[in-house]
Amino acid sequence: MQVYRGLDVGSAKPSASERKEVPHHLLDILHPSEEYSVGRFYEDARQATRDVLDRGRVPVITGGTGLYLRWFTYGKPDVPKASPEITAQVYAELENYQRREDWDAAVDFVVAAGDPKAKSFPTNNWYRLRRSLEIIKSSGTPPSAFQLPYDSFKEQLDLGVPNDFHKDATEDDQSKDLDYDFMCFFLSSSRVNLYRSIDFRCEDMLSGSDGILAEAKWLLDIGLLPNSNSATRAIGYRQGMEYLLRCRERGGHSSAVEFFSLLTEFQKASRNFAKRQLTWFRNEPIYHWLDASKPMDKVLNFVYDAYHDQSRTVTVPDWLKMKKDVSSHRETAALKAYRPQNRHFVTREDCADLMTWLREAYPAERQPCSSAYK
Repeated sequence: MQVYRGLDVGSAKPSASERKEVPHHLLDILHPSEEYSVGRFYEDARQATRDVLDRGRVPVITGGTGLYLRWFTYGKPDVPKASPEITAQVYAELENYQRREDWDAAVDFVVAAGDPKAKSFPTNNWYRLRRSLEIIKSSGTPPSAFQLPYDSFKEQLDLGVPNDFHKDATEDDQSKDLDYDFMCFFLSSSRVNLYRSIDFRCEDMLSGSDGILAEAKWLLDIGLLPNSNSATRAIGYRQGMEYLLRCRERGGHSSAVEFFSLLTEFQKASRNFAKRQLTWFRNEPIYHWLDASKPMDKVLNFVYDAYHDQSRTVTVPDWLKMKKDVSSHRETAALKAYRPQNRHFVTREDCADLMTWLREAYPAERQPCSSAYK
């Protein structure tokens, strides 16, 4: 999401001062109306990496989208690129479906063309649907027929490694045959603390007149609809845009109950995304899990020292290790009993400023005044 201009709050984009202190890459490179894919990220990120290395620097890759990081690390599948003729043909074949917003019929069309997995695509992900059809027309086979480099890499590893893998291993052993010498860390905290910080972060993003709702309003103002492309499918923006559309229809009116429903939905979607991230990275064997609840200066010092260790052996000390799974009955019980506890939005009065902002953003249309003169 940080690739999109104007979407700063929902993506936690680095501030101008932070970007001035440390050069960042792939920020603000796209308009929100443009699609972005894992394939394009691979090309962009690999080019940025080469540029950094050419300057004699060490690139630091950060993010949380597992598939994007997997492609960046292990490589992309050798899928054929569609010719301009095939691309134009695919656009023409799916154009009417998209104009009618008939997603199900478009999926059935691609399934009939040869990709049964199209039924599992996220709704309205038209880019992915078009790309699937392009691959079928270019190669005669669906995207799933092309093996990911990650799969062959994982086959070379000992698949008997337990889930709570913290085995000390040399980076040479784990990153053999990769294009770069990767040293990978996954920072997390206990699930309850993670969920609590996520809930607070969602509140922060909804606070004030320049938060994520203002950015969602801008997306609507430039003609985008929720869940219609990469930017508008993002958590926070989709929910915010749907909420604002309802408010706009009523001349900026929203009840406190409706706002709290938005907040709850936003928080739940964000927690579910974090849960999926944890599940994904449990299956990534080259990541060392670190406890992000520890003092950040100590965490960073450990990473720095590990990078400069000539032995290339990463040994995470016990005090910094993060377990991959909930391992105690107490943790399990706390997780089951977890309920959001807001700190900003607690009572109806706490969202009064936002209600005022909504009325100013979407003033009710005035009825025309008619008068007759005799």
